[in-house]
Amino acid sequence: MALASEKKILIVDDEPDVRNFLSVCAEDAGFIVESAVDGEDAIAKVQSFCPDLMTLDMVMPKKSGYKVLKEIRAMEQFAQLPVIVITAHANDELGSDDMSKMYATFSGPNAPRVTLEKPITPEKLVKTIAEILNVDLAPSRPAMQKAEVANLLGSADAATLEKVRQLLGAQDK
Repeated sequence: MALASEKKILIVDDEPDVRNFLSVCAEDAGFIVESAVDGEDAIAKVQSFCPDLMTLDMVMPKKSGYKVLKEIRAMEQFAQLPVIVITAHANDELGSDDMSKMYATFSGPNAPRVTLEKPITPEKLVKTIAEILNVDLAPSRPAMQKAEVANLLGSADAATLEKVRQLLGAQDK
């Protein structure tokens, strides 16, 4: 099983807040992340970054997610790149036409692996990426910090513990 730190994820979304949210979720899980701001940027980044997986918004300026997927699938080295479609428009008039074309055009290993509708939770995104890439997610950093603090406090002298208690009490006020 691979580690998240060995896998590269390309996040493609024209909305800066969504792009940053998805990027932070993937980075926090340990993945190497690059992002693209639109369809044209996505094509360039796929070629230069060579991701192991791409998240793809459907409704974007310059080039829709469907057109991006069509171009990427025409490139031999990315014909089977795992793609997670993340969209808020799967069932409305903005995106339903592209979604229908996508499902009619791509099947089997060339089809997007998963379609997730916005809003998406960090847990759902990371779990989906990890499952597709067969990645073993490392234990979360907060759990490790808790154990480290417990070990340090267990070996501290009484004066140090009193200072810590006072500092923590001062934060509560």
